[in-house]
Amino acid sequence: MAKRIEKANLPQKPCQACGRPFTWRKKWARVWDEVKFCSERCRREPHAGKREAS
Repeated sequence: MAKRIEKANLPQKPCQACGRPFTWRKKWARVWDEVKFCSERCRREPHAGKREAS
């Protein structure tokens, strides 16, 4: 039987466009180090959603 990974234990990193943390997905397993954006929208418009520091 395959080893289960708890969702809480999946790696996370911040999106370069919006700064929100996003979690590892199975489809990114081979390219996780290259993934920089949380979504297609952030990838297309990397500077539009940038949050300002308060």
